[in-house]
Amino acid sequence: MMRILDPGSRNGRNLTQEEARHAFEAILSGGEDEIAIAAFLVAVKCKGMSTEELTGFALAARDQATFPCVDTPGLVCVSPPHDGYEGLPPMEVAAGLVAAAAGSRVLILAGRGVPPRRGLTAANVLEALDAHMTWDPQEAESWVNELGFAACAVGGMLPAIVNLRQVRGGVSVRTPLSTVEKLMAPPGASVLLGAQEGPVLGAAVEVIQAIGHPRGIALQGPEGSVIPRLRRRTRGIELDGSHLAPLTVEPDDFGLGGDVEPELPMFGPPEIGQGTSDNPALVQACGAITKAVLSGETGPARNATLLTAALILKVSGRCMTVAEGVDAAARAMDSGAGLALLDKLRKIGE
Repeated sequence: MMRILDPGSRNGRNLTQEEARHAFEAILSGGEDEIAIAAFLVAVKCKGMSTEELTGFALAARDQATFPCVDTPGLVCVSPPHDGYEGLPPMEVAAGLVAAAAGSRVLILAGRGVPPRRGLTAANVLEALDAHMTWDPQEAESWVNELGFAACAVGGMLPAIVNLRQVRGGVSVRTPLSTVEKLMAPPGASVLLGAQEGPVLGAAVEVIQAIGHPRGIALQGPEGSVIPRLRRRTRGIELDGSHLAPLTVEPDDFGLGGDVEPELPMFGPPEIGQGTSDNPALVQACGAITKAVLSGETGPARNATLLTAALILKVSGRCMTVAEGVDAAARAMDSGAGLALLDKLRKIGE
């Protein structure tokens, strides 16, 4: 495979879907040399990853995964970047709780301390709120069935990906692993997936379709998040059955625009080898921002939460439009149902 991918070779080409699938199976097997794995992943990133390659990688990973909530009706799997955010609070926790309170079933895929960014994630927010994500897919399924909400570590669903953390930290750039782990949604689920800037948006939603999800939205939020911007429109693509359609979230259309995005407190850059998730003050700040939103505080964090919850409700099929989703999310938030759900999550995780 390395000969095929060699950027300097005149005969270099993309892998077919089956070649990519076999290559990723070998990577996950644990029998390959870490230097060879790192070289392969960097070569794929440098040449640009094709839809066929990404589909093959995702299928190989899914073959080895243990999924919760398979074919759970109305489930939306929220897939933000698992290496987290550097300057953005992970508002998907508040949004997921609000959307669940409004009637959706929500599963957030999360990680903690994932290289190369080691950024802030849903796991950090829940920890700061004395709630938790789970590493057990069966436990995640029981929480979704009981509460309508859970956050599950992809490493619990696919332990082999945890074994690649040293490789990821060593190359210091985002590799295809960062995309594959976002594609670990349970079969049959609808998907809200964060996509990085650039031409990857179309490929992301095409792969969601290729691996069998009936509905999905790929969104290019800041830092590759599922959280729409407040200062300008956010681009996305929606999948509904066999149809793909552009989706644009314009916050001013819903009275939720503004001059600032949700912000973290200012701190100096992290130490070498660390990230924002290694700063306890930032972790606690994310928890405080989330609790304030669920308690009714107005401002940019609330607005971003409402827009994200609206997308969850739309992709779940509970609301036909983003506007309907914003209204439903606002009612659930203002009633205190999202905060009450957080209290139940704390108790169920004890």
